[in-house]
Amino acid sequence: MGNTYTSLVVHLVFSTKDRAPLITAEHRERLYEYIGGIVRHERGSLLEIGGITDHVHLLVRHRASLSVSEMLRLIKGGSAHWMNQLPEVRQPFGWQNGYGAFSVSESRMAAVRKYIRSQEAHHAHRTYRDELVALLRRHHIDYDEKYLLD
Repeated sequence: MGNTYTSLVVHLVFSTKDRAPLITAEHRERLYEYIGGIVRHERGSLLEIGGITDHVHLLVRHRASLSVSEMLRLIKGGSAHWMNQLPEVRQPFGWQNGYGAFSVSESRMAAVRKYIRSQEAHHAHRTYRDELVALLRRHHIDYDEKYLLD
């Protein structure tokens, strides 16, 4: 085969530093648009984005030459810098150190998109910690409770 063909879709989850409720309704849409711009700049596609005041979920299709960790470094670093430049943001904005990244097959994309869109309703009954643990278990990922929310 002469060419390389990939379909790399990942569900990304990460929270604000210390789960502070910093993603306000006032800034949410612009933050999401800015994150989408970062993904597009890296020749990827933001397929879905959603969350609540203390965390965000992204469904991203990305190029094979960009690692997930590098993509997250660019997204988190760029978006935090942008938020901190807004004159109306009075408290320093930052993201947690870690993240969750889960591969998504084409057959599961619609379900993941629906899940991301329903974050407000979902978190009326479940904390970010409980949600993250459920995702880790569903994907058979071991974790140390001590570092879970770093």
